[in-house]
Amino acid sequence: MTIRRALRAPGRADVPAVPPGPPPAPPGRRRLAELTGSWRAALRIARRESRRARRRTALVLAMIALPVLVLTFLAVSYDMAELTPQERIDRRLGVADAELRWITDTPIAQDEWGDSWYASEGDHASGRRTATTSEVAALLRPGSRVTEVRDTVTLSVHGPHRDEDLEGRVLDLTDPLARGLVRFQAGRAPRQPGEVAVSPAALRRLDLHLGAAVATADGTRVYTVVGVVEFPDNLGPVVALHPAAVPRADPEPPGTWLVDVPGTVDAAVVSRLNERGVLVAPRHPTGPSTQPSRGWLGVVGPNDAAELSTGVLIAGLGLLEVVLLVGPAFAVGVRRRRRDLALVAVAGGDAAQLRRVVLADGVVLGVLGAAAGLLLGVGAAFAGRPLVEQYVFGARFGGYRCWPSALVLLGGVAVLAGVLAALAPAWTAARQDVIAGLAGRRTPPRSPTRWLVLGLTLVVGGAALAALGATQTSPAVILTGLILGELGLVCCTPTLIGALARLGRVLPLAPRIALRDASRNRAAAAPAICAVMAAVASSVALGGYLASDGVRDARAYQPMLPTGHVLVNPAGPAQRPGPTLAQVTTAARAHLGADAVAPVQAAACTTTTPGGYCSVAPELPPGRACPWQPGDSLSDAERRQARADPRCVVRGVDYYGTWVRTLVDDGSALPLLTGADPAATDAATEVLRAGGAVVTDPRYLHDGRITVQVHRVETESAGPVVTTRELPGYALPPTVGEPSLLLSATAARQLGLSWSPTGWVVSTPAPPDVRRQERFTAALQSFGAFSLSVEQGAAPRDNSPLLLLLAAAAGLITVGAAGIATALTAAEGRAELSTLAAVGAAPGVRRLLAICQAGVIAGLGSVLGIVAGLGTAAIVLFSVNRQYATGWPLREPYPFLMPWPALGVLVVVPVVAMLGAGLFTRARLPIERRLD
Repeated sequence: MTIRRALRAPGRADVPAVPPGPPPAPPGRRRLAELTGSWRAALRIARRESRRARRRTALVLAMIALPVLVLTFLAVSYDMAELTPQERIDRRLGVADAELRWITDTPIAQDEWGDSWYASEGDHASGRRTATTSEVAALLRPGSRVTEVRDTVTLSVHGPHRDEDLEGRVLDLTDPLARGLVRFQAGRAPRQPGEVAVSPAALRRLDLHLGAAVATADGTRVYTVVGVVEFPDNLGPVVALHPAAVPRADPEPPGTWLVDVPGTVDAAVVSRLNERGVLVAPRHPTGPSTQPSRGWLGVVGPNDAAELSTGVLIAGLGLLEVVLLVGPAFAVGVRRRRRDLALVAVAGGDAAQLRRVVLADGVVLGVLGAAAGLLLGVGAAFAGRPLVEQYVFGARFGGYRCWPSALVLLGGVAVLAGVLAALAPAWTAARQDVIAGLAGRRTPPRSPTRWLVLGLTLVVGGAALAALGATQTSPAVILTGLILGELGLVCCTPTLIGALARLGRVLPLAPRIALRDASRNRAAAAPAICAVMAAVASSVALGGYLASDGVRDARAYQPMLPTGHVLVNPAGPAQRPGPTLAQVTTAARAHLGADAVAPVQAAACTTTTPGGYCSVAPELPPGRACPWQPGDSLSDAERRQARADPRCVVRGVDYYGTWVRTLVDDGSALPLLTGADPAATDAATEVLRAGGAVVTDPRYLHDGRITVQVHRVETESAGPVVTTRELPGYALPPTVGEPSLLLSATAARQLGLSWSPTGWVVSTPAPPDVRRQERFTAALQSFGAFSLSVEQGAAPRDNSPLLLLLAAAAGLITVGAAGIATALTAAEGRAELSTLAAVGAAPGVRRLLAICQAGVIAGLGSVLGIVAGLGTAAIVLFSVNRQYATGWPLREPYPFLMPWPALGVLVVVPVVAMLGAGLFTRARLPIERRLD
C-alpha cells in the first residue's frame, strides 16, 4: 500500500491548524486571578491542616476565643443595659401618658423627652410652693387622672443584726397609674399608712416575709409587710410607702405626677403646660427626636481623644499578649509541615505563596476562634442576664439585643490576632532551605544582628517616650512607650536565647537539652518567653507605681483632726430640740470610749437681701502673701522665684487653697480640733477669753494682732461692703487640721456675726470601728440621723490585694505560656526522647526535661519581666519627680519602692510552673519503631 504525502516547501514543518482562541486577559486581571487562586488553595490547605492537627487547633482556638468571649459578654451586657430614650420613658411612665414636674411659675422651654429645661426668653426661673394634685389636675383636660410620686426618702429600720438604711419610695400603688411602675411578685399594694411593700432584696436583707412587722430605727413606727414588688430601675433594697405614712417636709422638692389624659399629649399640650412652668415628659417625643450618638467604642466618646487613645493602646497590649501566646503553636505547626512546604516550593511555589499557606492558617483559625467567641459570648450574655442585672448593674436591662458594630470589631481583631501570630512563622517558612526541608533536616537557627539593633533601638526609644509621657501626665504616651519597649524586647529575645544556650554547655543533661531545644526552636520559645515577660513587666510596673503612690499620699496627707478624734454632724434636718452636750458625752463615752467632747460652733454673717453674699476670713499681711497664685501661668524664671520664696512654700494650699474655716469657741473645742500641746492651748484659751482670736496659720499674726475682714454683698449692682477689725490674736504652732480662725464670742459680736452649733468633736484614744460608730448613732437616733468623720491618720493605703491580684493575673499567664510551650516542645521532641530511651536514659529524664523546659520559659520570662517592669516604674517615677522639682506649687515627690507582694508571687510562679510540668508529664520514655 502506498501512502502519499502532501508536498511542502523545504524547511517548513508540519504545524497543525490552531483554532482561534479568546484574546489574552489584561495583566491586572490576570494577577488578581492568580492571587485569588493562590489564596483559595492556601485556605483549603489550612482547613485540611486544622482537621489533621486537632489538638493544636483546639489550643489556638481556645486562646483566641477566650478573650473574644469575655469582651463579647461585656459588650452585649453593656448594650442591653444602655436603655434607649423610648425604653427610659416607658420605665418612667409605666402605663401613664406623661410625667409632669411643676418646676416654676414662669414659662420654660424643654427638650422633646422632658429631660432638660431652661427659662424661656431669658427670664429667670422663680421658685414655687409645693403644688397639690388638684392644682395639677386643673391644668389638664376634663377626664384626666393624676397620681403623685413623691421624692425618695431614707428609711432607717431595725434589721436582724443592725439598723439598715433603705430607700423609700412614696407612691400610692393602689392607683393603676403608679402600679405600672412596679412588678408585683407577691401580696397586694399598701392601703394604709402602717402597710408597706418591699423589694425582694429588702425582704432578704431584713429576713422578712409577708405579714411580718418591721420597726423603724427610732422605734416610733411599725409597718406591716403586705406585698413584694420589684422596681425595674433599682433592684436593691427598696420600700414602697403609702403617701399618708410620710408627712410632707417643709420645704419639699418639686413632686412628680403621672397623668392619663384623653387623647394624646401633643405639642400643643406640652407648650401650654410649659407656659405654666410645668416640665412634661411625654410617652412619645413632641419634637424632632435626636438619638444620642454613641462612640464607636461605647464607653469612650468620639470627642474624647485622650480616653480613646488610651483605650486603643490598652487593647493593643492585650492583642500583643494574645499574639505572643498563640505564636508558638503556629511555629510548631510550620516545623512539622516543613516537608509539605518544601514540596510546594518544588512544585513551583514562590516565597509569597509559601507565606500565604502559613498565613492562611492564621486566617482560618482566627475566623473560627472569632465565631466561637462571639457565639459563646452572646449566649453567655443572654443566659447570664438576670445575674448581671441583679448583682452588677442593679437594674433591669432593656430589650434583648447585641452591639453589631462592636461584635464586628471584635471579630476583626480576633482574625488580626491570628494573622499576626502566624506572621513570623510565615516569614520563616518562606526562607527555609528546600533541600533540608525535603530531607527532614533542621536548618540552624539564625538571629540576624539587625533584629538585635532594632530591638535595642525600640527599647531606648520606648523608654524615652514613656519618660516624656510621664512628664506630661499623658497615659496614652506612656502606654505607647511601653508597647514600643516590649516590642523591642521581643526582637532581642531570640539573640538572648542563643547566648544562654551557649552558656548551657556546663550544665547537666536535662537543663542543657532544655536550653538547646529553646535555642533550636526560637520561633516557638521566644514568643512564649515574651508573653511571660509582657505580663510580668506590666504587673511589676503597675505594682511599683501603686506602692510608691500610696506612700506619697501618706506623706502628703493632711489630717482634718488629730488621729482618733471624731467629728459628729447632723446628717439632715435635725429634730428639735437636739441632743445636749451631756447626752452626746454620755453616748460617746459609752460607745466610743471618748475622753472629752466639745461643741463646734460655726460663725455666720447675714445680709439684708435674699440674694446677698457674706464671708469672713483673716487678712494676710501684704508682706507675707505669696505674689503668685497656684492657678497662675508662670514662666520658668517665675517658677524658680516662687520655689525660692519662703512665702510661697505652703503645701496646705494643695488641699484647702486660701479658704479658712471660721469658728466661735471659748477654748473648749480648740485642743480637740487642733491637737495642740497643753502650753499652747492654755495661751490660746487666755486670748479667747480676753475677747481675741486664734489662728492655726502663724502667717496671719502680726504684732500680736489678727486682721479679720467681713465681706458683704447685698445686691449684684452694689459693691462689696468690707468691715475690718484688728483683734488681739495668738497663733498656734504647726497643728493638724484645715486652716482655722477661732473667734471669741466678744470678737464675733464686734464683727456683727452670729453663730450656731454645727456638731461636736470627740476625743478618743483610738479610731473607733464601724460597729462602735453604729452603736453611737443608734444611741442618738431619737434626735435624728448623724454622720461621723473619723480621723484614721496618715497610714499608707493597703494596696496588697490589688498587687496580689495583678501578680496572680501575671502568674496565670506565666503558667499558661510555660505549659503551652512545654507541651508543644514535648510533642515536637518525641524523636529525641526515643533516642534517649534507646541509649539507656532513666525514665525520670523525661519528667526532669519537662521541668527544665518549663523553667526556661517561665524563669527567663519572669526575670526579663521583673527587670523591665522595675525599669519602667523607675523611668516613669524619675520623670515625674523631675517635673515636680522644677514646678510650683511644690508637690510631694514619688519614692521608689519595690512591690514586694507582687515580686514574691512572681518568684514563686516559675517554681509552680515547673512543678506543674513535672506533675503532668509521664515519666515513661516513648519507644518508636523507625521504618527505613
